[in-house]
Amino acid sequence: MNRARKIAWIAACVLSGGVGLAGYAHAAGGGDEAAIREQTTSWIKAYNGGDGKAIAALYAEDALLLPPGAPTAKGRAAILDFIAKDIASSKAAGAVFHINPKTDVGVSGDMGWESGTYTVTVKGATVESGKFLSVSRKKDGKWLYIRDTWNADAPPSPAPPASPARPAKK
Repeated sequence: MNRARKIAWIAACVLSGGVGLAGYAHAAGGGDEAAIREQTTSWIKAYNGGDGKAIAALYAEDALLLPPGAPTAKGRAAILDFIAKDIASSKAAGAVFHINPKTDVGVSGDMGWESGTYTVTVKGATVESGKFLSVSRKKDGKWLYIRDTWNADAPPSPAPPASPARPAKK
């Protein structure tokens, strides 16, 4: 009977230790997931505030920005250039960017991702809605985007018809 108690006690300790570690791992993952969500919140605040430099600082030096209808921006400097122009055109149009706070986030080691939906409004009216996917890498305790893309739910506007070629004058 004494031996059975020792085995039961050891089993209980192992089980409770495993549950405790699982709780710790979940809490650690929750902290990383919260940090990735905060990264997106910072992006939105900076974008709507016109701060392209703050946005570029959220990207790794070797990151790729994959915007719809435009070439890939490779590296932080190219991302800053793209974002600064995009912010300027958005401000001129009176556009405000919004992220649905209910996003999906995942973390595996030093890699994480977030996906969700967004809307763009002008004077309170929604002019675009779509979805995004961002992939981040944790380096020196900080999450930085390494890939970032989005696209609208509506199909792109049709291209204007090409003007007919004019015959050369003789």
